[in-house]
Amino acid sequence: MKFLTRLFGWWIDSTIGTSFYTWRKGRQVGEDAAGNRYYVDRSGTRRWVLFNGNIDASRVPPEWHAWLHHITQMPPSEQPLARKPWEKDREPNKTGTAEAYFPPGSLAAGGHRPPATGDYEAWQP
Repeated sequence: MKFLTRLFGWWIDSTIGTSFYTWRKGRQVGEDAAGNRYYVDRSGTRRWVLFNGNIDASRVPPEWHAWLHHITQMPPSEQPLARKPWEKDREPNKTGTAEAYFPPGSLAAGGHRPPATGDYEAWQP
């Protein structure tokens, strides 16, 4: 079963093809606090990440995101970016969890909307 998960379960872990390509052509350039490992090929043109755990793009920190998308040339492991005092800490995507945001009036938040304020008049033929 684990073999089939590795073969077809790209959303759970890296596939066999990705692992083989990483082993054959990749060079690890760093790792973030969450344990995600970052790689570059020998020519320096392709960059990718192997996630530690669930594959979710919101788990990539901003400095590594900049490196993956060729915004910065040096990986943060070699040249860390200075954080601004106004920057907030990164939060993972909470969609689909108990901590997800539900606006007032949504069915998941109880389904009660505030009454209309009187500035709307329904159209009648």
